[in-house]
Amino acid sequence: MSRYTASVTRPLVLLGTALWLAGCAATPDGTSTRPEISDRGAPRDQETPEAQPTAPLMPSLFFPGEAQSLTAWRCTPAQDLVTAAAEEELRLWSAHGAYRLLPAVVASGARYQQGELSFWNKGDEAVVESATGRLDCTRDLTQKVLTRRQRPGTMFHARGNEPGWIVNLANDRPQATLVLDYGEREMTLPYRVTTLDNAEGRMILASGRADTPFELRLEARACFDSMSGQPFPARVTLSIDGEQYRGCGQGIAP
Repeated sequence: MSRYTASVTRPLVLLGTALWLAGCAATPDGTSTRPEISDRGAPRDQETPEAQPTAPLMPSLFFPGEAQSLTAWRCTPAQDLVTAAAEEELRLWSAHGAYRLLPAVVASGARYQQGELSFWNKGDEAVVESATGRLDCTRDLTQKVLTRRQRPGTMFHARGNEPGWIVNLANDRPQATLVLDYGEREMTLPYRVTTLDNAEGRMILASGRADTPFELRLEARACFDSMSGQPFPARVTLSIDGEQYRGCGQGIAP
């Protein structure tokens, strides 16, 4: 059974000015000479499940649902969106929030709607409409969603660049594995939840050890890898050792 909870649909805010994705905006050049980082997912130990606290529930909009892929859309007026389309719903992430739309009748293409918010696309073109305006969008990158088979034992995966870092949250206990500085530092620490807002798709975690403090902020917002431009459904900010690292992440359901 997936460890995430339902969220509340809210109106989409469409702005006519450019919306910058702090720390997550894609660059035109996807190449990099940085060292590759490897991680082994969230480690397990030999203790019995009864001896361990369970992993917390997470907002459902950190996850792509039943969708097999995530798609980035570049829209006019300047705004970037991420979608995950499945047979029974479309999940949509903007710079301001996340939304779940249901299929609607349409003569051609595919259309999804929730209240006054609608998303229609045919091929590589899409139109997003709400009470506050309209966006004309063009498909950009599409990537397959992360799966539990790729990352066993991991409920949420996040990563960022310059310097490269990775965070994996275990699926069965409140435990975070941090891989920092292009893989030069690695630590596994317990954490506690300090903020959980399902309606806003927001979660804040803090270290469970006083000698190694950190804070991890997760938000259900459109995010794009700063090197490759790959789309993700969550923005992530890691604060540790007086430094702040920004990147993107995705919830991984069983």
